[in-house]
Amino acid sequence: MANITLYTKNGCPQCRMTKHFLETHNVPFVEHNINDEPQYIDYLKEQGFQAVPVLEADGLESFSGFRLAELQKLAI
Repeated sequence: MANITLYTKNGCPQCRMTKHFLETHNVPFVEHNINDEPQYIDYLKEQGFQAVPVLEADGLESFSGFRLAELQKLAI
């Protein structure tokens, strides 16, 4: 099982959709909400991301947004 980290923020529909997908498919993940943990904002910018959600997983290229095809790779 891949180590999965999901970066989210409050009031973000794509964040909610991504989180809901992972939860309903019983995919374990660690969530960091940038509203509660602003120290991750600079990290995400350094990685080239401008928006959340951002998902990092072992064996997958990190991506932002709600990407169903990528998420389905984790739900195997």
